Amino acid sequence: MWQLLEPLHAVTYFAPEARAAADAVGMRGFWMGYFAARAAPLGPVGPGVVTAAFHGFPPARVARALPDAWTFATPGDVLRARLDGAGAALRNLLTDKVIGSDDLRAAADLAWEAAGLADTAGRVLGAANQALPAPDEPHLLLWQAVTTLREHRGDGHVAALVAHGVSPVQSHLLKVASGETDLDQLRLARPWDDAEWEAGAAALRERGWVDGSGVLTAEGARERGRIERLTDEAAAVPWRALGDERTSALALLLHPLAMAVLESGVLPHLNPIGLPRPPAAGEDGRELTLPAASSPIG
Repeated sequence: MWQLLEPLHAVTYFAPEARAAADAVGMRGFWMGYFAARAAPLGPVGPGVVTAAFHGFPPARVARALPDAWTFATPGDVLRARLDGAGAALRNLLTDKVIGSDDLRAAADLAWEAAGLADTAGRVLGAANQALPAPDEPHLLLWQAVTTLREHRGDGHVAALVAHGVSPVQSHLLKVASGETDLDQLRLARPWDDAEWEAGAAALRERGWVDGSGVLTAEGARERGRIERLTDEAAAVPWRALGDERTSALALLLHPLAMAVLESGVLPHLNPIGLPRPPAAGEDGRELTLPAASSPIG
């Protein structure tokens, strides 16, 4: 489900319409717009809260954007801009026929219901997004729903990392070691200094999780797999509550939308998110069906 939800959410980071909307309300550059838009559901918070909630960024990068962003626009202004920007991006990436279709409305309604069923205890970003009002237009409703669900999942992932003593830098290096993203690109987006990157790599080597080349060891693969399974399990509540049949129906509705975004090229092939291409129904023997309720849900 994450592979189907994330491309729709991620237009807010990569689409030019989203950047233009942030600039229009006074954001100074990409990173100010990024931190302000993602943090806006929390209110006019400062860099300490955002650094903690987002987990992966150097405090200095966050502090360059916040709290200054709130001197240019209120959180309410930024929330409207991020919804407008994401909505404009989806309108340009999907056809008018799709935007006005019964299938998109059905996807939006199911995703919104799932987002409302998400358990938010201990999940700051998930809870803040879940509390936002429902937009009127179906494509905007869908975008806000998938955003709530991805932040809910992200909160759970951060909890799993913290429980395993994995620092932000170490989490990035594990993503690189698993082949999900490129180190050079990730270092541009998450600019920890050289000493911090090396300390993170040394800590992973000491734990036996990566070898001298930065490649996952067997133990590292097992531990990373455990973190990912815990993340899946923590994200499963809305899907179990929605039920197998309706979750599978939502997956089938989301698939062509996610593929349209990915095939547009608006999201770079190598990205800091580590977003893979969603599997096609029946591709390599896989089907877009929900696992049994007792299984971890990916």
